[in-house]
Amino acid sequence: RENETMALQYDLLNSQLKDIQAVMNDLQDRDDNLYRVVFQADPIPYAVRKGEIGGVNRYERLQGMSNSEIMIETSKSMDHLAREVYLQSKSYDKIVNLAINHETKLKHIPAIQPVLNKDLTRMASGFGRRIDPVYHTLKMHEGMDFTAPTGTEIFVTGNGVVTFAGWQRGYGNLVKVDHGFGYETRYAHLSRYKVKVGQKVTRGDVIAFVGNTGKSTGPHLHYEVRYKGEPQN
Repeated sequence: RENETMALQYDLLNSQLKDIQAVMNDLQDRDDNLYRVVFQADPIPYAVRKGEIGGVNRYERLQGMSNSEIMIETSKSMDHLAREVYLQSKSYDKIVNLAINHETKLKHIPAIQPVLNKDLTRMASGFGRRIDPVYHTLKMHEGMDFTAPTGTEIFVTGNGVVTFAGWQRGYGNLVKVDHGFGYETRYAHLSRYKVKVGQKVTRGDVIAFVGNTGKSTGPHLHYEVRYKGEPQN
């Protein structure tokens, strides 16, 4: 009867653990698919959240006892839940820091047009696959083209640091700006530029002028935004 009572108690405990685990799963889902999405942070990998608890003989002391199987399984469930609670707590600490730094991040993320509307002749090629104007083959166009007269001012689209200012094959005169938080912008086919590597720039600063250098068929700015190295639309 004592064994039966103990088994019932463990069943009740496991039922409560399952309820708590369901709440934890909901918190993890919100963390990965809401909070981290808002702040553009990578989700915690499933393998990390649900990883095995270390120690080959961690539950050896419970073996050979009456009801040892249910005791071991319950202990495993509690250990896994404790680990997930710890990871979730650390994750919330990171989310709080991301929230505190959000205002700074907003100043750095590319967020304005690099050429004024009054200076635009037209919007040329957008992001996506197109017929290359030089090679006449279907190729991926990894940015946007702003057609404007040679010498038109080009504005940096977010706070950052210049990481490249020079000639690059295809791009012609090119300026690259690292905005932090995984973002980089590129400004190509320039007639000239007025920044140097290592220089800090603020959104709205004039960094270069429209030109027709590199693989270009007329004066325009080729503008790219990259996030973690991947071109963005």
